[in-house]
Amino acid sequence: MNGPETCWLCERPLGEVTEWHHPVPKSKKGKVKVPVHPICHRTLHDAFTNGELARMGTDRALLVENERIATFLRWIADKPADFHAPTRGRR
Repeated sequence: MNGPETCWLCERPLGEVTEWHHPVPKSKKGKVKVPVHPICHRTLHDAFTNGELARMGTDRALLVENERIATFLRWIADKPADFHAPTRGRR
């Protein structure tokens, strides 16, 4: 797992604003939190239901196998830490 200075999802350096993502959602009894960029956080919740996130848990590798997440990660890779753009809606 990455250090606290990098985003759990995209592994880019964190910027001025950091959000905390529960890989297993709080509604599914998740307690672990990981640092993410706001755009990465929105993308995760747009791409997966809480049930899907709970099943994948803290296994980041399962998330990045998803084509939508893989495409997002390729797109975001060279953006600055505080880059902001609208996320598209659920599937």
